[in-house]
Amino acid sequence: MEIINKYFTSFTPKQLEQFKSLAGLYKEWNEKINVVSRKDIDALYERHVLHSLSIATIFDFKDGAQILDLGTGGGFPGIPLAIFFPNVNFLLVDSIQKKLKVVEAVAGALEIKNIQTRHARAEAVKGQQFDFVVSRAVAALGSLWQWSKPLLKKKDSRTPTADFTQVPGLICLKGGDLTQEILDSNTKPRVWDIHSIFPEEFFQQKYVLQVT
Repeated sequence: MEIINKYFTSFTPKQLEQFKSLAGLYKEWNEKINVVSRKDIDALYERHVLHSLSIATIFDFKDGAQILDLGTGGGFPGIPLAIFFPNVNFLLVDSIQKKLKVVEAVAGALEIKNIQTRHARAEAVKGQQFDFVVSRAVAALGSLWQWSKPLLKKKDSRTPTADFTQVPGLICLKGGDLTQEILDSNTKPRVWDIHSIFPEEFFQQKYVLQVT
């Protein structure tokens, strides 16, 4: 939890308590259903929570916004972002039911009211429009954009052209050399180096990408 407090200092007491409680809940559930790798569970705050919150250092989701976490797994980045943005609505989707069981249990224990879940494959999500789709380590950028594009709201003509952080789009967390993956995707994403935001060794060659 210290690493979260190192970079964020304005949480409410409720948010602090929710973040503090994540470690115990995930350790307990991970013994029943493996949603976080064994080597990562002791580094949960750095490798999962802080990694997820890198999105919040760039994007300020407006109250009432609709966010889809595509392939949420054990709830990342959706759960940390839902705690960070308590007035934003999150739909966490995954094709594996038992992972959503953990998500629902964690959200319930922490009384996170702005999370819903859906058991579905990414390409099967239909009938809703979202301000943003977020995702972490789920699929190649081209596939993510193909699944996300039909689910995004149209750009509001009142949004200043320069304010790209408010333009509906895909926001994903990726790592490594992305040159070929970006080329293959036929997209032109904005890319932020997470290591320049959180200068911890773990975040070397880890990035936030946005496609609009």
